[in-house]
Amino acid sequence: MSEASVNAAIVEIEKLTVRRQREALLDSVSIRIARGALHAIVGPNGAGKSTLLAAMLGQIAFDGRIVLNWRGAGTIGRVPQSFPIDATLPVTVLDFLALTRQRRPVCLGIGARTRAKAAELLARVGLAGLESRPLAALSGGELRRVLLAHALDPEPELLVLDEPGSGLDEASADWLEGTLRAMKQARRATIILVSHDAERVRRLADRVTSLDRRVVAEGAPDEVFA
Repeated sequence: MSEASVNAAIVEIEKLTVRRQREALLDSVSIRIARGALHAIVGPNGAGKSTLLAAMLGQIAFDGRIVLNWRGAGTIGRVPQSFPIDATLPVTVLDFLALTRQRRPVCLGIGARTRAKAAELLARVGLAGLESRPLAALSGGELRRVLLAHALDPEPELLVLDEPGSGLDEASADWLEGTLRAMKQARRATIILVSHDAERVRRLADRVTSLDRRVVAEGAPDEVFA
């Protein structure tokens, strides 16, 4: 891999094919995602968008080639499309954010440094003071913000968002758009955004890939949506 390639792209996907029995969920898909960009993946239901993410994250088998060109520790943050919660489990927002930050079980206590980091993350996503709120009591918009806070710890080099605006009210969707715009301007992470919201994608994305099992179109937002 040349130095120019490493500088230009953080993700290189070549001829990616995913099959379920004889059906091709993805067929020879090739995409390059520029480092520091907000790259959107769009397409109809069943187009293979979530399958693409699963292959890239090493969650399913595939044919083809996926290269992740890390500069740092290679940290990936992810906000999934759905996150089922068992309402009978007494898990608070603080418990959830602490799960991956300390070695000892959360039930044995949460350290001061972990509490401080959780407070910082919640403030960052506009939920300051919600540490003690049960996870199951959050609204859909609040849960999305908590999942984003979790994805930002540790600070990711690659942030993968699978329909993060799904089910959000207009105010929460506007907040998410503003947050993604600020993150994009800060260039701390490369952002891969899967979304059905064409207008928000048009406003946010540097580049768009339209997918329907194959790459249908790719380019600047105005070019793709035209």
